[in-house]
Amino acid sequence: MAGRFAPRPTRTTVRGGEVAVPAGVPRQVTAPARVRRWVPEGPLDLGLVLGPLRRGPGDPTFRAARDGSVWRATRTPAGPGTLRVHTSGGEVRGEAWGPGAEWLLDGLPDLLGAADEPDAFVPRHRVVALARHRRPGLRLTRTGLVLESLIPSVLEQKVTTDEAYRAWRRLVRGFGEPAPGPAGTGERPMWVMPAPRTWALIPSWEWHRAGVDDKRASTVLRAVRVATRLEQAVGMPAAEARARLQVVPGIGPWTSAEVVQRSHGAADEVTTGDLHLPGIVGWALAGDRHADDAEMLRLLEPYAGQRHRAARLILLSGNTPARRAPKMPKVDIGLL
Repeated sequence: MAGRFAPRPTRTTVRGGEVAVPAGVPRQVTAPARVRRWVPEGPLDLGLVLGPLRRGPGDPTFRAARDGSVWRATRTPAGPGTLRVHTSGGEVRGEAWGPGAEWLLDGLPDLLGAADEPDAFVPRHRVVALARHRRPGLRLTRTGLVLESLIPSVLEQKVTTDEAYRAWRRLVRGFGEPAPGPAGTGERPMWVMPAPRTWALIPSWEWHRAGVDDKRASTVLRAVRVATRLEQAVGMPAAEARARLQVVPGIGPWTSAEVVQRSHGAADEVTTGDLHLPGIVGWALAGDRHADDAEMLRLLEPYAGQRHRAARLILLSGNTPARRAPKMPKVDIGLL
């Protein structure tokens, strides 16, 4: 039986941005409004590249389909759009619907890591080298969008991932709009997140029902009021983009790093202020489960310029210390 089934991803590998994309099964899809074909240089794993964009298994803006394709619904500068990405024989086929279709297809190579330089990475530790060897298709995505990563990252501040994912699902389904094309219909329709003005008009009691406290809700509201300025950060270097994001009260180093890792494909912007990441990196590289941010950054110094990639590979390795403390308690304020 050995080797018959692919290993199931662990909770840690999922944190590293791994999505299980089923093996391809040919099927017919409604004719799209736009199509683009692209041939990547080297191996490409859709689940690894696009996995960081999924906010939980029930994310209404993201879907890994049974035919091996990945669907993504988002709000582009040109309007809402749906993108379906499928690989076959080393070629990528992108299909898009909606006002944002052209924009999504223009950015397809960057979304799949064309601007990334995985060959520039040199492993310095055995655990990192093995993780890289086992996942040659890992590339860092670059979405070119800020708000779509910023809002769910704010929702993830100081709460469990399950609570944040629930809030994201409820708010997107309640105030977003159906995804353009076939993804927006059927039993499990996909949704495009609300426009900045719509986020600003969500009543306070709806934030409460979604389990979002006033502090996080206020941060989102402050961000959407300057959405145009924040989206302009895409054209800046990652460090300058983080500085612009952190001008907004409530957005700190943890949140800004989570954003630019996705919007910019920033290979060196490592997340600090995380509850678990320092201990995971410390354990994997030095056997130190009690490492703090300073120690994590010291251990990642050999990967200067590629520290985020190194951290992702460590997460994907599944090499984590055994839990010795109770899980963070869930507090659903929507029930209060």
